[in-house]
Amino acid sequence: MKKMKMIKRGAASVAIALLLLPLAGTAHATTVKHYGVDWSKYQGNAGKWGYARDDFSISQIGGYYNGSFVPQTTYGTQVANTIALNKRAHTYIYAQFSGTVQADQMLDYYLPKVQTPKGSIVALDVESGNPDLASVEHALQRVQDAGYTAVLYGYKSFLINHLGSAGLQEIASQWPLWLGEYKNYQVTTEPDYNYFPSFTNVQLFQFTSTYASGGLDGNVDFTGITENGYKNGNAQEPATKTAATTTGKQLHQDTHNYTVKSGDTLSAIASRYGMTVNALVTLNGIQNANLIYPGQTLRVADSGAGSTVTNKATTPITSTGTQAYTVRYGDTLSGIASRYGTSTSTLASINGIANANLIYPGQVLKLSGGSSARSYTVRSGDTLSGIASRLGTSWTSLKAKNGLANANLIYPGQTLYY
Repeated sequence: MKKMKMIKRGAASVAIALLLLPLAGTAHATTVKHYGVDWSKYQGNAGKWGYARDDFSISQIGGYYNGSFVPQTTYGTQVANTIALNKRAHTYIYAQFSGTVQADQMLDYYLPKVQTPKGSIVALDVESGNPDLASVEHALQRVQDAGYTAVLYGYKSFLINHLGSAGLQEIASQWPLWLGEYKNYQVTTEPDYNYFPSFTNVQLFQFTSTYASGGLDGNVDFTGITENGYKNGNAQEPATKTAATTTGKQLHQDTHNYTVKSGDTLSAIASRYGMTVNALVTLNGIQNANLIYPGQTLRVADSGAGSTVTNKATTPITSTGTQAYTVRYGDTLSGIASRYGTSTSTLASINGIANANLIYPGQVLKLSGGSSARSYTVRSGDTLSGIASRLGTSWTSLKAKNGLANANLIYPGQTLYY
């Protein structure tokens, strides 16, 4: 990528203050910077966060390549999981198009599929192909007319090369810009404003593609634009109801235990308790929606037919000698660890949590067992007695430690502690 216009270190704050003044109707000014991430399918169904401070995500709904559509199947769950974590979700379209006919074809397909609230960001990612000024302006106007915050994303050099400096200035006079520029490819947690792509009305800055180890886009919102579409910036009360935000709300209600019975399906259980399958899957961390088994314990909503509350775990409980805690809204792993006199790393180790920032309401965490807790992943053909013999313990001990209702019901991929 070509390096863009640089700002001298001493003048950085003044220059940014002048260049980031939002135009009327785009966003309200704020003195608080918001940090967040943008995702595509490479961040998986749940997305990937960099740091606990991150409070927004911008997910790719799909790509358009001069007439070809490539939807992102991860979009809906990324939006739902963002809202479930009490963060704000937004949308972008990878937009490689030329001419208003292609612009309309792209937006006729994607706009009805947007799952973030009206007023939220729907950005056009224009970084490839041969875009022209008229079609880009036409597309941004259509996004705005649909009730969303229209934003143009791209690299300053590419946009100027294709739209012209005057053309980009014309766009910036009507719509906010989200520009990317990276100093290097080392892990970067804070913007370096020596590498800021100076231009009018830049409200979002993508300052790195290596926000965290392994790669992740990091962004900073200067103006509060990422609060658009949410009441007072509150992700639990989006301005409109969509399938994904409905899922997010369902994950913010009281839950209780349900024991799977023979013949149950996930869709039938979800329907019985007034939930979507996606909400039930997310709430219980289910990897395969077709794989549930009799005796399995699921958390379900305290609503819907037959929702008798049993074993509601909003405080620590003791079962088979192991303390457990059910995650509530607003909880963090560090907060839970502090409350029960342990460390975040110990809790993460005991519960097999890879990302300490990703826990969800209804998740049951083991509080005891220590960082030396050992685990075994069940393989095809395994039996509990065979595993116990291999590990030098008894099947009754394995059954008790893992809260198994039926010693004959274990399944490949299941994690057992011993």
